[in-house]
Amino acid sequence: MANLLKTINLDHLEIAPSQIWGAIRLVPLLRKDFRADLRLAKRSYNSQVVVSVDRSTFYHTYVPHGLVLNWSDDGSPVAALGGRLGNKSTDFAGVKVIRRMAQREDQNSLRFLPLEMAMEGFMGMFFHGPTIAWQEYSRRSCSTGLSPRTEYSITGKSISDLSEALRVFEIHENQVGVLLFTGEILATAFIVAHPADYRDLHETLLTDVYGETFYYYGLYGQAQKMKCLIDDQNIHSLADLRSALTTMRQEWSDLQSIMGMDLLQRSIRSQQIYQAGAFSLQRFITDLDKTRNNYIGESIVDDRGDLQYLKIYGLSAVQTRRAYLLQALDRHNWQLEKAAISLNETLPSLVKRIEKADLGYLINNQVREQSAKALRNML
Repeated sequence: MANLLKTINLDHLEIAPSQIWGAIRLVPLLRKDFRADLRLAKRSYNSQVVVSVDRSTFYHTYVPHGLVLNWSDDGSPVAALGGRLGNKSTDFAGVKVIRRMAQREDQNSLRFLPLEMAMEGFMGMFFHGPTIAWQEYSRRSCSTGLSPRTEYSITGKSISDLSEALRVFEIHENQVGVLLFTGEILATAFIVAHPADYRDLHETLLTDVYGETFYYYGLYGQAQKMKCLIDDQNIHSLADLRSALTTMRQEWSDLQSIMGMDLLQRSIRSQQIYQAGAFSLQRFITDLDKTRNNYIGESIVDDRGDLQYLKIYGLSAVQTRRAYLLQALDRHNWQLEKAAISLNETLPSLVKRIEKADLGYLINNQVREQSAKALRNML
């Protein structure tokens, strides 16, 4: 039985002092005891692709790279084997077609598309649309649901200061991950099992996708320097200085952990994608909370329940509102009036919220016009 993650924590990882460049804060994550029987390597794509999720579902996106997971069944060390795009894809009208988000390639080798699995799962939530042909919905939504559904992201190259920060920041000897903040908001968390893999994958943070919100945090936000809290009045020896440094680093670690509380120790809903020997590849979404930053992501958990891989994507405010509304509609079997009551809304105001969330095409024109008129009369 897979150890499905219920929360994200940084147990067994050390949070090192952060490094700052402009609006970017990178918090190194170190692992003293790391496994050698799980390795990750990059496979370059750098192209538009169409992913065949199943026989009836296709997913079009830009994929800079995939990851190849290699593992052993007996705990023996394995090498990180990535390589180029192999024969598991074809070209169609200049666009690569890839079979599945996660595809086994050898007995102990799995290729998957980082973050794309999480995004596909997020987009697939309530994808079916109304299950009953309620008269309030458009013909399109009743016949095809939310298809095609689209979401927009940016790459790390668009985030101000990130390229320079990745170039100049120090990589620690046992570093296996990082918490990346833009304007003091957690943009991503990236963790792997082995320090050598992190060194090889460090620069992929620049080609990873991010919610567009972090573009603005990078432009207008500013990371604050942490103050040194050592009181020289209490330093009388090298032992005192060593103790004070240890205390200061622990305080920095605690503070940086608190900065990530929108993700850490928060309730998440996980789904297993693949069981690779003792390791479970999963995707997840945080509980949707309009007052906090919300995330989707992927993880690999070992047979002890320890986190060996993590990558997250921060949802924009628009994406959160859209998912929140779809969740409410699905929970009430897509009955608008019941969903409005559960959200403490009037029917016209709910229809307006649906339109503002770029889901107006779900509602037929007559209901939209009546709702707009009702709201004008209330002014």
